[in-house]
Amino acid sequence: MAKGWYVVHTYSGYENKVEKHIRKLMENDVFNGAVADVKVPSEEVVEVKDGKKRVVNRKFLPGYILLEMDLPDIGWKNICAEVRKIQGVTGFVGSTGGVKPQPISSEEARAILQKAGEIKADRQMTTAQSYSVGDSVRIIDGPFDTFTGSIEEVNLEKGKLRVMVGIFGRSTPVEVDFNQVEKT
Repeated sequence: MAKGWYVVHTYSGYENKVEKHIRKLMENDVFNGAVADVKVPSEEVVEVKDGKKRVVNRKFLPGYILLEMDLPDIGWKNICAEVRKIQGVTGFVGSTGGVKPQPISSEEARAILQKAGEIKADRQMTTAQSYSVGDSVRIIDGPFDTFTGSIEEVNLEKGKLRVMVGIFGRSTPVEVDFNQVEKT
């Protein structure tokens, strides 16, 4: 059987504890080499608070971890039982009772790992705040620092906003990054 990524459901807030525990079990070869890797899906997010921006690592699938496993046809129950008896684990997603868990598709796994930055891709940071057309914002960084205006356009792919600000009595569009503004 080929390796696949399996989703394990955990109590929210226990993801990192479960990951550490699985890594210890991997070091001690409890899984007989069936578990290749474990990931807690998280991404870097820019938070703007009180005019200061900082980059934080935030889980985007809270309550879930990914296990890369090569589950054998014989003995898979022992491996899954070892994972299930870890404190904080509730079970495998898509599996009940005595049914062998199914891995997620390679496209789903690639998308999650790209978003987490584990696979090279056009990595983009997301912001903790969401912006929409018509929101009133204050520019906190760049040449238009301290100007206020309303959002005319939101470009999520580029992480940019077009804000209409008043310059010399005229409404002028200014393009800024998400992390250069804060809501007013």
